[in-house]
Amino acid sequence: MLRIVLLGAPGTGKGTQSEKLVAEYGVPQVSTGDLLRQAVADRSELGLQAKSAMDAGELVSDDIVIGMIRERLEQSDTANGFILDGFPRSQTQAGALDELLAEVERPLQRVVHLQVDDEEIVGRLMARGRADDTEQTIRNRLQVFRRQTEPLVEYYEQQGLLRTVVGVGDIDDIHERIKAALA
Repeated sequence: MLRIVLLGAPGTGKGTQSEKLVAEYGVPQVSTGDLLRQAVADRSELGLQAKSAMDAGELVSDDIVIGMIRERLEQSDTANGFILDGFPRSQTQAGALDELLAEVERPLQRVVHLQVDDEEIVGRLMARGRADDTEQTIRNRLQVFRRQTEPLVEYYEQQGLLRTVVGVGDIDDIHERIKAALA
């Protein structure tokens, strides 16, 4: 049983570590990006609402994202746990997640904050070589993260759920640090 959130700025290795945790613990990774893409492809009601917002160049509303998370967590493969990656991104979303998990009597067990300094992140993302990953766009994304998502560090710390893990070094060493934080 594993019910966790992986929290960290873009480029901290959440996706890589999530894959390793999925393989080890046998619980699904729940990624809002994947959910949005799938809902749009399936042309579900929430997917159509999300597509409308994205086509207009707007952020997908919390209501839609939370609805997608709710639908995903109601699927049977999450009964033994899940790894949330990229959600929640704000205190509003965190509060809604708390309410949702209380309803289904499956509260979070741990929030793992992968901590990597900005210069390391910029280097990592520049090395990935995506066209949209210029140094300026990366730094802008980091500012958005600091403003919107970083307050969740304190939010989860107050709940006694937060464990901070240094996300620098060998991937397997970072994985071992995460497993120790989950214990």
